[in-house]
Amino acid sequence: MASVEILVKGYAGEINGVEHASSTATLIRDGNVTIVVDPGMDRKALLGGLKRHGLKPEDVHFVVLTHTHVDHCLLAGIFTNAQIIDDSSVYSFEGTIVEHEGTVPGTGIKLLRTPGHDQFHCSVLVETEKLGKVVVAGDVFWWWDSEAQKTDRRSLLEHDDPYVKDGEALRESRERVLDVADYIIPGHGEMFRAGKKVA
Repeated sequence: MASVEILVKGYAGEINGVEHASSTATLIRDGNVTIVVDPGMDRKALLGGLKRHGLKPEDVHFVVLTHTHVDHCLLAGIFTNAQIIDDSSVYSFEGTIVEHEGTVPGTGIKLLRTPGHDQFHCSVLVETEKLGKVVVAGDVFWWWDSEAQKTDRRSLLEHDDPYVKDGEALRESRERVLDVADYIIPGHGEMFRAGKKVA
């Protein structure tokens, strides 16, 4: 069964009038396959996170991008042996593009289309022994550093996203993630336990 670890806790805020942001970077290991979701743009923090787990960038097989906002994807190119995955396709540094079938190739890790924040957004569903079903949700959920991270279902569904592209689609994506996940890793903020819908 796969394991999930946080490499870098995502952040978004302002220091001395300058915006500082980098997404949560997540490490997934499934057998011999090593995956990084959303490497972000804080190179020092990412390399430090990899080192803590005994890894170098060249050890990673796949990089999944939940979406292509730069604070989530700037560092994808440092993984020179990896293939890059988005909501629909797998890309190689040899210039090939092939469609995937909703999973990370060679694994049972699912890629869920979760549009709203971005029209091509996806989330990653990982079944783990320790935490159950973990969804790496990218910016389906995220908070500014200055905000309280409220994680009751109503607050999560109604949380304001100033960069949303399609509010109705985002709410549907949030519902979908909350209904399937035991734990959720947001794009910026702390991992949290998901409250399931009451039947």
